[in-house]
Amino acid sequence: MFKVGSKCGEARCGELYTRHGVIQTPIFMPVGTQATVKGMTPTQVEDVGAQIILGNTYHLNLRPGSKLVQEMGGLHRFMAWDKPILTDSGGFQVFSLSELRKVREDGIEFRSHLDGSPLFLGPESCYRIQAELGTDIAMVLDECPPFPCDRDACADAVKRTVRWAGEFLEHARTDGFLERGHHVFGIIQGSTFDDLRQECAADLAAMDFPGYAVGGVSVGEPEEEMLRQVATCAPVMPVDKPRYVMGVGTPPQLLKMIGMGMDMFDCVMPTRLARHANVFTLNGLINLKNERFKNDAAPIMEADNYTCRHFSRAYLRHLIMAKELLASTLLSLHNVHFYLELMAEARAHIEAGDYDQWSAAWIARYEAGDA
Repeated sequence: MFKVGSKCGEARCGELYTRHGVIQTPIFMPVGTQATVKGMTPTQVEDVGAQIILGNTYHLNLRPGSKLVQEMGGLHRFMAWDKPILTDSGGFQVFSLSELRKVREDGIEFRSHLDGSPLFLGPESCYRIQAELGTDIAMVLDECPPFPCDRDACADAVKRTVRWAGEFLEHARTDGFLERGHHVFGIIQGSTFDDLRQECAADLAAMDFPGYAVGGVSVGEPEEEMLRQVATCAPVMPVDKPRYVMGVGTPPQLLKMIGMGMDMFDCVMPTRLARHANVFTLNGLINLKNERFKNDAAPIMEADNYTCRHFSRAYLRHLIMAKELLASTLLSLHNVHFYLELMAEARAHIEAGDYDQWSAAWIARYEAGDA
């Protein structure tokens, strides 16, 4: 169940009810592809404000395998995370592992990127894997076209995506997955073709999914094109269901998409950039390898997280230059907290009724830099 609360323009607050708790939206989901948010313990992820994390069907099925996870009590128990989990379908790997897969009308043939062993994902097997993992929100199998792509090829991919979505949903309904309190989200594809996007969104809306996602963005297209495609989908997405933009984005991008009425986001950016010494501040991104931070006694910023409460930029730079593992943990902790605090602030300003003014000012300060 999803309830829309306060609104400010198109931006909205909501509550998404799951088997493992209520999610306050808008929300950012830290990515735990391999059943772990890189560099952080589950307790640390929870302490910085995470309400839900994301895992990946393709990768978890390769190792350790969904049946093993099921035998261990499900993904929540396996990774010691008792809050909601969303699992991606593996459809993004159609794009990212294009040289290791073959798209068929009934699904996708993969060769494992680990050892070359064969793997097939169809709507039924994609559902079964996620059911065995015990996910709270399962994403349907979809085909993510590359950018740029041929219109006819994209139209075929959209047709497959819609057909697979219907088959996936039917398996979930027949198996009682939805009745047991799990959710299934449909995924809107269509690359940069507005009419294909809108047709896909309308066809999926007719199937009455518990939630809907915009897929196939942030796959190499310019930022303005990515934002335009989200804006294209928004009017066709049901207003009473959660709206999820997959695999994005920078802090300003998230605020702009919240302003379009989007509710949920995920991205590897906070932890990936942390592993390369980059941290987020209100005045933009900074790289702590920079010599100017060698004697800097200030924290990354005045923030209520473990890293900023206890450590200086100078100490963090020391860890980075010494190649200490703790550097990745402390920087990841800060970056994930930054994203989650931004979502909390967005919710507060939507409720206060000044979201558009606040987000415009926030973005202007961030993009002006001078961190």
